[in-house]
Amino acid sequence: MSLNYLATRFTCSWPWSTATLLCDGRLVCGCADPYGKRVLGDTRTASVAAVWTGAVAATLRQDINAGGSRFCGDCPLKLPLKKDDQPPQRGLDVGTLPSRLYVECTAACNISCAQACCAPETGITRTRQAGMLEFELFTRVVDEAGPALARIDFFNYGEAFLHKRAVEMCEYIKGKFPHIYLYTSTNGLAFTEDAVKRLVHSGIDEVTFSIDGARSESYVKYRQRGDFAKAIGNLGIACQEKRRAARDVPFINWRYILFTHNDSDEEMNLARRMAQDLGVDRLCWELTDHPEDMFSRRFVPGTPDLDAVRHQIWDANNLGNAIDGATPRAEISVRGTLPGLPIIARRGRKTRVTTRVRNASARAYPAQASYGRRLVRLGAQLCDAAGAVINRDYERAWLPSNLEPGTATDIEMTITPPDTPGRYTLRFDLVCEGIDWFEACGSPVTAKSLLVL
Repeated sequence: MSLNYLATRFTCSWPWSTATLLCDGRLVCGCADPYGKRVLGDTRTASVAAVWTGAVAATLRQDINAGGSRFCGDCPLKLPLKKDDQPPQRGLDVGTLPSRLYVECTAACNISCAQACCAPETGITRTRQAGMLEFELFTRVVDEAGPALARIDFFNYGEAFLHKRAVEMCEYIKGKFPHIYLYTSTNGLAFTEDAVKRLVHSGIDEVTFSIDGARSESYVKYRQRGDFAKAIGNLGIACQEKRRAARDVPFINWRYILFTHNDSDEEMNLARRMAQDLGVDRLCWELTDHPEDMFSRRFVPGTPDLDAVRHQIWDANNLGNAIDGATPRAEISVRGTLPGLPIIARRGRKTRVTTRVRNASARAYPAQASYGRRLVRLGAQLCDAAGAVINRDYERAWLPSNLEPGTATDIEMTITPPDTPGRYTLRFDLVCEGIDWFEACGSPVTAKSLLVL
């Protein structure tokens, strides 16, 4: 196939894992298709499996393996290939269903974000053949795809909770398929107090409130027609109800887009204090390059200000936190061996290693958690002698109990030596299961040589 018409060669993994259900029932390829230009099929007239394995999706995968596709158009999810790079070759046998699904309840929104493609003024709702996702269509899609899904992102364009049955949809997903990780993002303005509390009890795993500012006058510059007091109030109700019910889900984020009008130390520090007082699990800053007259210049790449908050940026990692002391940090030492000497093990014989782990942050590390996610365990990554990772998930060890801030505990780990004798490196780090390694947000890793005889 000739690719001369393509400005750049590219690759993309989305068609191998993810589909997006628009509110009118059509399935599109990714979450960055505001006007429904890249349609794979229609669940109103076909099953999810028929769309996922159909000719449009199959041809798209073949084209991407060849270095690009006309179908993708101006999609921002594309990953350009360098001149001499060969496109990754992904298998074309993808199974009958996706493993991840975005669900768009509606493309309508109750506010107008400045110069956003999904603002009501752009006419996005006119690109949908239905204004709200039919509940019966929703249940049919979820019933079919649910057994294969690992995650549902319950949002796309528009404000999901404008749909009168949105919370009920969340309850349906978690009630029928509790294994699915259910995540949503909201501006927080479409809820009643009862609806916020009901969402907390729905079983949903993670909820993000998008609130860009710590004062009403800065918030409304981007979230036009928004109500800062209501958004913050519903965020607080969610945190309070979760605490009152002693639930460990949902994990509650406050995501704050940085603009020139809300990126001062004064306002960011106010947001930190508010998030702490409300009981938010995670506050993160989001960087953007639009609108042109509004995005923050203070935190562009290469600036010292960005470096100071690099672990607090939303897309940088999954654990960093702008709330003081909330970014996970651990100190790990290996006991029983002299400094500079390796751990010695014999092939075919397990060996035990004792570590001392200290919680150097201001929040406890949970030893247990709902659905096995967000609990914290000690991990050992197997690397070669030069430090290149061979197996990132080599060994795990449980915390004996929740590890409180400032406290330390001994953790014994059983190591199964590699079959090939030689020198290796073990890198010890804590891992928030299903989320990320502590190293990703700046926590130090302890490396120890392993000699296998």
